[in-house]
Amino acid sequence: MTIIPERMKLPIVYVRGFAGDTSGINSVVKDPFYGFNEGSTHVRIGADNDPSFHQFESPLLRLHLDEGYKILVEGSQDSYLETHEHIPPDSIWVHRFYDASGTTWGGEDKPFRLEDAALDLMRLIDRLRKKTSAPRVHLVAHSMGGLICRCLVQKILPDLGRDPNDCVDKLFTYGTPHGGIAFDIGFGLLEKVRDAVGINGADIFGPRRMYEYLTPKDDVDPDGPPESWSAREMPQGNGAFAKERVFCLVGTNPKDYEVAMGLSAAAVGARSDGLVQIEKARVPGAHTAFVHRSHSGRYGLVNSEEGYQNLRRFLFGDRKVEADLVSHQLPSEEGGVTWQAEVQLSVRGLPIVMHERLASHWCPIQLTGQPPDRPDGATADDGPDGAVPLTTVFLGSVLSRPHGSPAMRYALHLRILSLRERRGILLLGDHLEQAADFDDILIVDVGTRQSVPGIWAAWNSAIPGAIRDLDLSGEPLGDEDPRSHVWVACIPLPRSAGPILGENARIRLTVTPWS
Repeated sequence: MTIIPERMKLPIVYVRGFAGDTSGINSVVKDPFYGFNEGSTHVRIGADNDPSFHQFESPLLRLHLDEGYKILVEGSQDSYLETHEHIPPDSIWVHRFYDASGTTWGGEDKPFRLEDAALDLMRLIDRLRKKTSAPRVHLVAHSMGGLICRCLVQKILPDLGRDPNDCVDKLFTYGTPHGGIAFDIGFGLLEKVRDAVGINGADIFGPRRMYEYLTPKDDVDPDGPPESWSAREMPQGNGAFAKERVFCLVGTNPKDYEVAMGLSAAAVGARSDGLVQIEKARVPGAHTAFVHRSHSGRYGLVNSEEGYQNLRRFLFGDRKVEADLVSHQLPSEEGGVTWQAEVQLSVRGLPIVMHERLASHWCPIQLTGQPPDRPDGATADDGPDGAVPLTTVFLGSVLSRPHGSPAMRYALHLRILSLRERRGILLLGDHLEQAADFDDILIVDVGTRQSVPGIWAAWNSAIPGAIRDLDLSGEPLGDEDPRSHVWVACIPLPRSAGPILGENARIRLTVTPWS
């Protein structure tokens, strides 16, 4: 594992989501930062998800306070860019694509078109790269804003013969409908009416329009999207934007999405953030975190500590740690037994859970049946050890650690549950609700001790006393990868997991530099 030198910070461009009709657009353009400046005071904590007070200042202010980013306006972003020859690269900019469609300035408004917003985004990026001398920019987008960014990297730039990787360094999306917006009610009729009528331009969330603005002109089928085409996919290959540089933050709390007095959340269904269904909010093969937040509002994704901490570490972290369940063997049982894993990930010193996939949030990891997505796009049954991806977390060696600790510490909470079904009916004879067949927490330290880099880990069930007092000293876990910049270590599961996952089941941790 190599030490990574301090890197040049890149400009951040924020791209907001869908505003709806003219009144909604007019409301948006009145905001100097298009909502990136909105904070919150509400969190839900405890087993009952009770509301509690937690003051989150906003991602805009926190990037300024924590990372030293500059907010350069002085009356107008455009004027500032026009009148300054050199601009510091560690600066935040808002893509104000809705301004041309607002009526509050007087004059004639311009109808919104997603491809035009993506083209204007390219022009803003080009100006920033020239004025800051930064090689690329970071794009941070909420909801439809992520589709504007994808239109840029998948269509606009390729159509001009440009490589998107030369312009964009990383793309972070909050609750973006990468697979469009669908409803749990109406048997598909609501989607057909929306796409045919295009009320307030909402047809941009349907497959035909998505195919138009996500497909390079040389690849477009004049008959429309082929049957095998999926809006969620970001094709890879020569000149394609690398999915390794994309992070999708997925919300799992529909109940607190209050738009249309909750009717939107009811129509989209429980497996959603209130507007975007869970499976449609991520790009297969991209990095993903699930948080119990709604699409927007008091408990929204953008104005949350969970969202900010994932954003900050993805943009500025210098270590990527992947955890996979490997070499496991589920029991051979006759009759419909379904095995699921629940995971929660917490980073030391933070007041929130960074990532959680729970059955109660409609997003457990299925260990039987459909194999889950791997970060590299492969599936669980591809490798000889049948690896099941559990979590990916980005850590920062330059972030503060308590008592000068040399290690970055996080906790991976793993629960294994089984359900017995017959003909689709849950069998309750021996069922214990919310009782896991296996439940333990893996404490992981990543860092350097006495000039020796490595990974240290222990299961909570083997730790006497409080976790905060744990000192994982001694020799690091053995490195199973000969490459100098990668550290791979495997941790056997506790013996209690043997009858469920097999005696050889392990958690494989892979630490790589992140830049």
